[in-house]
Amino acid sequence: MTKPQIWIASFLALFILLFILQRVTKEEEKFMPIPTENLTNQPSKENFSAQDLIANFGCTNCHGIDLEGTKLGPELKDISKNFGRGELITYLRNPGSFMGSERFQKYREQYPSVIMPNFGNKDVKDLGKIADYLLAR
Repeated sequence: MTKPQIWIASFLALFILLFILQRVTKEEEKFMPIPTENLTNQPSKENFSAQDLIANFGCTNCHGIDLEGTKLGPELKDISKNFGRGELITYLRNPGSFMGSERFQKYREQYPSVIMPNFGNKDVKDLGKIADYLLAR
């Protein structure tokens, strides 16, 4: 056997030895059952109020806790002057599709570095709750 073959054989033997050692000393994985009694006590999305959803979606980060507006976003008052329910839900799902209108061009000038996120990945029922709440303000 040549020296390189001896090195390779030694390395291979060491690798096999470590592999066997790892298998012998490996602890068996223990799976904890999920307690089913806690699953029924968790609130479902349907139980969240519009205010909860607004906070969870992060609307208050830009529009303020009371939705009266901040330097990052306009106040969310009298929205019914500009939106119907369906149109507001469509806007929340994809605000970029509304950016061509004159009203939103003014918002872009007033809030130049802020982009309204789209909520197309959110449940339409949740967006409906938010829309109903905002239109009633």
